[in-house]
Amino acid sequence: MAQWTFLTNHAHVLLCVAENPNARLRDVAEQVGITERAAQRIVTELEEAGYLEREREGRRNSYRLNTAMPLRHPLDRDHRVGELLAAFANQSRSTPSA
Repeated sequence: MAQWTFLTNHAHVLLCVAENPNARLRDVAEQVGITERAAQRIVTELEEAGYLEREREGRRNSYRLNTAMPLRHPLDRDHRVGELLAAFANQSRSTPSA
C-alpha cells in the first residue's frame, strides 16, 4: 500500500533547501524519497514560480528562498512560505515529541 504524507514533495524539497542552501539535488532527492530527476523538476518549478533562486557557485548550486511568497492553494493563500519554514524549522526535528 502506498503511503501518503501531509506535505507535498514540493514542500519537502523547500524544507531541505532551507535547511541546507548548498545541498546537492542528489542528497535532497534521497532525503525526500524521490528520484534526482524529480528533485530537479521540482526545483525548476519552484524557481520558475519565484519561490527560490538558484545561483551557480563553481560546480555547485546555491539556493535562496523567497519567504514572502504566498502558499499556492486557495485555502492557504493568506500564509507565506516563511511561515511554513518556521513551523518546520530544524529545531522541531531535534525536539522530542510530546
